[in-house]
Amino acid sequence: MPEPLSQDGAISPAGAGGAMDLALEEGETLEKTPGGPEGTGPAGKPHSLWSDAWRDLRRNPVFIISGLVIIFLVIISIWPQLIASGDPLQANLDDAQKGAEPGHPMGFDPQGRDVYTRVVYGTRTSVSVGVCATLGVALLGSVLGGLAGFFGGLGDSFLSRITDVFFGIPVVLGGLVFLSVVTSDTVWPVVGFIVLLGWPQIARIARGSVITAKQNDYVQAARALGASNSRMMLRHIAPNAVAPVIVVATIALGTYISLEATLSYLGVGLKPPAVSWGIEISEASPYIRNAPHMLLWPAGALAITVLAFIMLGDAVRDALDPKLR
Repeated sequence: MPEPLSQDGAISPAGAGGAMDLALEEGETLEKTPGGPEGTGPAGKPHSLWSDAWRDLRRNPVFIISGLVIIFLVIISIWPQLIASGDPLQANLDDAQKGAEPGHPMGFDPQGRDVYTRVVYGTRTSVSVGVCATLGVALLGSVLGGLAGFFGGLGDSFLSRITDVFFGIPVVLGGLVFLSVVTSDTVWPVVGFIVLLGWPQIARIARGSVITAKQNDYVQAARALGASNSRMMLRHIAPNAVAPVIVVATIALGTYISLEATLSYLGVGLKPPAVSWGIEISEASPYIRNAPHMLLWPAGALAITVLAFIMLGDAVRDALDPKLR
């Protein structure tokens, strides 16, 4: 049936609607904005999952609040002297266990050090451990899981059995065994341990995402046209399989921060003179009845930080998962 034409020979609105239906049948997602026809953007261009997700995130108060908290934490972890001018290692036993006073709003710890200054400088340790561990876990897990899911076969079976072994190792027990023989007082042994035990979770998520993505028609079409494996992985599969990895890694970042604090509390993570919320909580625990402020402030900072990253991960998950729209 021919398209209805106007007097000047142009396609009528009914014909334009049929073309738009055809575009939608081909899987395009069109944005409804005032600048173009209904269902299109200012230039009538389709947009991706990422632009849809960013639009939803900007309207989500959970994302905005958690994002502002995380930005503040990152800033003070890089430049703690902006809000704390003191020395976190300076001690005066005459001030031990004292409460808040002018210039020292959080009081002093058992060695007479300013709790406020140590809490601020402890942010650098927690954020650096969380970010470095998450990057390492995401990179290693994504590469191994993606390759196993794409090629399959014996390598996929071997990776699945290896991940099962790592999932059976208790994290805290593994940290006690692995880190008890390490004498370094830097964050790198803790980061290395978290990457060692954390990559199987990301690898399993990446493997499942790649297996799902490589079954799509556009990947099969690219294979039929002679595209190489590297081109299919980088151009077609990875951009469509990375969203679940980002969600899991964002939520896991808060978990890694709490894991570092747990290991430091047990005495196998960071060690003095390093400044860590876990060390602060460990040193203040025996004095919780007489001087609870020494424990409450670092514990509160840890809880707020972990909660902010978990809330951010939940917001990102809601925006990237089409089933939750």
